[in-house]
Amino acid sequence: MNSEDISVVSIDSSVRAMTRDRAAGALYGVALGDAMGMPGELWSRPRIIAHFGAIDRFLAGPDGHFVVDGFVAGQVTDDTGQMEMLAESIVGADGRVEVRRLGRDLVAWADRVGASEGHFLGPTSARVITALRAGADPAATGVAGTTNGAAMRIAPVGVLCPVEDLPALVDEVEASCRIAHHTNIAVAGAAMIAAAVSAAIGAPAAASPVQRTSLALAAALRAAVIGMTRGQDAAGASLTARAELGIRYAREAGADDAFLQQVYDVVGASTETTESVPAALSIVARAAGDPRRAALLCANLGGDTDTIGAMAVGVVGAIAGRSGIPDELVETLESVNGFSFTALADRLADYRLARLEGIA
Repeated sequence: MNSEDISVVSIDSSVRAMTRDRAAGALYGVALGDAMGMPGELWSRPRIIAHFGAIDRFLAGPDGHFVVDGFVAGQVTDDTGQMEMLAESIVGADGRVEVRRLGRDLVAWADRVGASEGHFLGPTSARVITALRAGADPAATGVAGTTNGAAMRIAPVGVLCPVEDLPALVDEVEASCRIAHHTNIAVAGAAMIAAAVSAAIGAPAAASPVQRTSLALAAALRAAVIGMTRGQDAAGASLTARAELGIRYAREAGADDAFLQQVYDVVGASTETTESVPAALSIVARAAGDPRRAALLCANLGGDTDTIGAMAVGVVGAIAGRSGIPDELVETLESVNGFSFTALADRLADYRLARLEGIA
């Protein structure tokens, strides 16, 4: 099927508009959480508090930071870059994840932005890009990764795939993981974020933000069960148990600082999928559909703040829609980074609607 052949004539125009708005919210949400979390990337929570007090807006990368020194306020990292790369790869493959194409697209993106220089990439992505440049088969390179590189870029798959067919969604997630993170932990973690995005996009128009949040979290937990049956078996803590604990913290904690400390101390906020994905879903629960609040919570958490932000605010952006993200934040992101995701989100949304027609 060519993209020109996509028909959504049986989809109500208001549903189509809502789907496109929420799809754009997911993509811009990834960028918002990434850029807000960028200054404290991989710093401990105590160090963020000591240096910044609290992050309450877009800030530049601190002088001497081993990753983001020289980054300007509002600048995104590789999280958003790889998310955009995956979205464009899906569109280029006519609405699906095609593993070998994705491998080529990942290397082309890394070469274009100089991602292999310095400390820009995560450890698994850096290793895989080197292997792909040397001619390795993209379908066989992702045999050991349990870090969060697959989950950080997965939002476009959540936009693409309706949650009504959860096994098909996990199929596309697994395909995206084959190049770098083809373990049960990484597949399940990425499936959790993708399913949460998808459920948020597909939630009824009349559902409140809190109701959309609940639907997203429930879908994430269901997707984890399927995801844990995919990929190479790897040892690790339970994604679902940690996510459920973090969600409970979100609902029971008093002040935001107390909530963040609980998540940081117990759930964890490292680059490991078993920590960062549950932490992100904890913040989804706490933010209750407010993308700006979600971004600030992620930025002040500590640990892998930019990636946790990309994942959490991608979901919350899908809950709120692009119309629910303050215009001044989107304008800063676009002007600083030189991107616009509206047309890309529309293409993904149209593929989603075509899939929905097939399910129906």
